[in-house]
This record gives sequence, C-alpha cells and structure tokens, in this order.
Amino acid sequence: MSPRQPLPKDPIADARGQWERRGWTEEAAPMAAVTSIMRVQQILLARTQAALKPFGLTFARYELLALLSFSREGRQLMSRVGALLQVHPTSVTNAVDRLEAAGLVERQPHETDRRALVLALTPEGRRVAAEATAALNAEVFARTGFTEDDVTRLNEILTRFRAQAGDFEAEGA
Repeated sequence: MSPRQPLPKDPIADARGQWERRGWTEEAAPMAAVTSIMRVQQILLARTQAALKPFGLTFARYELLALLSFSREGRQLMSRVGALLQVHPTSVTNAVDRLEAAGLVERQPHETDRRALVLALTPEGRRVAAEATAALNAEVFARTGFTEDDVTRLNEILTRFRAQAGDFEAEGA
C-alpha cells in the first residue's frame, strides 16, 4: 500500500454534519461512530497485512497458526478451530489448504474418531507463528496510538457490543 497524504479535514465529521442538517440528529453520532470503526478496521487491516506479508500470511491464516500455537500440543480438532475463530468451515478448509501447502500445518487423523481431523503445527509453522506474532506485536499492537486507558475503554465497549449482538454468551447472562 502506497502512503498517501492525510485529508485536510475529517470526512466522517463532515458526514455527521450532513446527517444532522437533514434532521437525523439522533442517528448522526452513531453513524459517525460506526463509520469510524469501519475506517479504523481498514487502517488496522492494512497495517497487519504489511506486517504479515514477509511471512506469506493473511490475518486469517495467522489467527489459525496462533490458535494452534497457543494450544498445549500445537494441535486442535479442525471442527473446533472454526468455532473458536468464528468462521465458516469452508473458510477454515481454505486457510488450512494454504497453510498445509506452505508446510506450516498438517492434517492428522483423530486417534479415536475416524470422521474427525486434527490440525497440527509443523515445526516450521511454530517458528512462523512465533516470528509473525513478534512482528505484529512490534509493528501493529504496540503502535496503535491508543493510551492504556483508551485500550481499556475500547475493549469494554466493544466486548459489550459483541455480547449484545450475540457473538458470545456474556458471563452472568
């Protein structure tokens, strides 16, 4: 992605003003918040893609490697991977196909259930997961520009939103 000059003013703030001038005063601030979240997602995705490019990974494939690397044995049922990553089984299969072709994971038969498949990190997959995590930590996660308080508040707000949207069951619900 080539660097570009910042815009002279905030187009989302302008859009909010347009919303308010058209009488959508109650919706104007939430529209600006949603649009800002979507723009921030684009910015962060571009940063993560740049950090992961040297490893030949997309963020989705990185998440799968990270998930496996966090498990005790570097293995996980393929069906469980999709549930934990909250993606469709077809997306998991596509990511696994690419990671397997790159020699980073392998499919293994389950020890007792012939219908189930286990995904396992290869030694190269473990190395790439560790190096990609270090790159993301250094180039993206440690450089968000958010203060510690911002991060705490954002996590609280976004977690509450996700719970209310049915993304997961909130504790005590």
